[in-house]
Order: sequence, then structure tokens, then C-alpha cells
Amino acid sequence: MKIAFYAPLKSPNHPVPSGDRMMARLIIAALEMAGHKVEIASELRSFTPAPQDASRAEIDRQAVEETDKLLKKWRAEPPPDLWFTYHPYYKTPDLVGPHVAASLGIPYVTAEASYSRRHDDRGWGENQRLIAEAVRQAAVNLCFTERDRIGLLDAVPEGRYERFLPFIDTAPFGPLADEVAPHRLISVAMMRRGDKFDSYTMLAQALELIRDRHWTLTVIGDGPMRGEVRTLFSGFDANRITWLGERSAPEIVRELRAGGIYVWPGCGEAYGLAYLEAQAAGLPAVAQATAGVPEVVMNDVTGFLTPEADPRAYADAIARLLDDDRKRRAMGEAAYRFVHEERSLTAASKRLEAILRRHLGDSYYER
Repeated sequence: MKIAFYAPLKSPNHPVPSGDRMMARLIIAALEMAGHKVEIASELRSFTPAPQDASRAEIDRQAVEETDKLLKKWRAEPPPDLWFTYHPYYKTPDLVGPHVAASLGIPYVTAEASYSRRHDDRGWGENQRLIAEAVRQAAVNLCFTERDRIGLLDAVPEGRYERFLPFIDTAPFGPLADEVAPHRLISVAMMRRGDKFDSYTMLAQALELIRDRHWTLTVIGDGPMRGEVRTLFSGFDANRITWLGERSAPEIVRELRAGGIYVWPGCGEAYGLAYLEAQAAGLPAVAQATAGVPEVVMNDVTGFLTPEADPRAYADAIARLLDDDRKRRAMGEAAYRFVHEERSLTAASKRLEAILRRHLGDSYYER
């Protein structure tokens, strides 16, 4: 099929790296691996930080122009067979796709849409209504987490839903590394306020509780809060913390493969592709059992998930792996198998193709 792809939060072409950009690119790769031709339909970003933000009216105006432009284009040339929107939620509704798909008479699909009723009373009611209408229109909504599926089902019980679990491209990670530094902890995360800073804060608190154990920490990431993040760890000897800043994807893979344990609390994480990357490198992960993290880390199998907002429990989980190299190795091997066998790009492409065929019908493919 010819597929029109749209990510209203962040285009796959956006210059700033993030989990959203990576996931959008991975979905495109999965569709192309299945034989489809994917076109990025629009670069329009519909994000607003607050419901009454001054930019809302201008974004609405641009969305109308974008819709008209696309309809004019596709009435003069062969239109796409399918519209695919990635990650519409209350701050970034899809203001283009539903109108274009309906006007062209083509199926509409969402991935990682979300709806939570608590936002209805916080000024986001109109955006939530748009999300619900798009989800209702969709031939299928791909739910990356059970939490998202439950929220959507509550809001739009008549919607069509399929679980489609987060995945990564495992090809760059190669075979399981023979030589690692078992006491080398590693984190990969941007340095910005909010959930990311909260995770750095909790990690520093936890490491303080196991200061007497043998460990070092390598941190990959940068951002506007770099000074504040470094201050959190200023009480440790300088030789215990290595700050690598932003690194390229191949460099991150190399650092992960040389690590021992992946540590990132994951406060408020939708799920966290970085956990899958770490496990693909053969590292057990230590995270919190919060938000969507349990979708990507198998507790007591590929790592440990500790109670939310409990630095002591988090520190104890890290200490268990530092003290028990056999356990660390076994979890690392299980993590490697889990991602390479179940959460790879190849496996995801096959799942995605099966889902689309189930909801669109083989006859749609064979037109």
C-alpha cells in the first residue's frame, strides 16, 4: 500500500532526537519492511503546552490549510491507500488525518493514541473530543501499553483496538558481548525538567544509599538541565561518574555493550525505548514498576521493577545485581533474548502486517 504517515507531536524528520522521533521512524521502517511505500504526509506540529495557549488558533488555521493542500494534491494524483497517525494525545490531536481520510474514503489508523478522563476537567475537553472522534473513526488503534488500551476503551468502547508492543531495531547490537564491566552502571536520558529530572533525582538518592559498594556510573545525555543534574551527583567522587553528553546511536550501542547494569527509575515513562536498547545489548535493567515501564522490562526476568517513589527499594535492587554476578549474567542473557526474539523490527513488522490485514481485509490489499 501507499501509506500517508503523520506524527503530530514530532515529525520523523525533526532535528532533535527523542523517543517519539525514534518510534515514528521505527514504525515507518516496519511498514516498509512489509513492502509498503510510506510518505510523510505533513510536518505540522499540533502541540500546545496549555489548553488556552495563544498558538492554538494559529495551529488550527494551519491545519485547515494543510488539509486543503493535501486534498488538492491527492485529487490530482493517485491518493494514498491508508492514513497512519502516530501518537495523538490531548496536547497533540490529529487535526489533519481524519478529515483527509474521510474525504478520500481511505482507512484511518492510529498508533499510541491515548485518552484519560482526568484531562477533561483541566481545560483539554475539546482536544480530548478530537482524540475520541479520531479513535472512533480508525479502522484499528494500535495500543502500545495496556494502560492506553484501557483509557481508550473507557472513552470509546466501540473503538477497534489491538495491542502492538514497543520494539526497536536490534540489528546494530550484534551478538551478546563476552567481556563486560559488571559494576559499570549506565543511564541514557535527556536532561530536562519534569519526569526526566525526577528520575535523575531518584537515581542520585538511590546511589547515595549504596555509596559503599563498588560501582561507577556512566551517563549519556544532555539538555537544558545539565547543570542541575550534575549538581545532584556532586557529592560523589568525580572518578565514579562519567558524563558523556549527547552521543550518536552507534556510540550509545558501543557504550551499552560495555556496561554491566542499566539504571533508570523511569518516572512517568510512557514505556521507554532506552530500556529495550539496553536489554538488546545484554544489560539487565533496574526501573520502577510505573506507567508503561512494565511493558518493556520483565520483572525478575530481564531486570527488576521496584515500587514507585521508593529510593531504598531501588537501591536494594541495584545492589542485588552488583552483589550477584550470576544473577546479573542470567538476567542480561534473558534480556538479550527477550528483545532480539520478541521486540525486534522484524518481529514488529510481521505483527503490524497481520493486524492491518485482519482489520482491512486481504481484499483491500489485492485491489
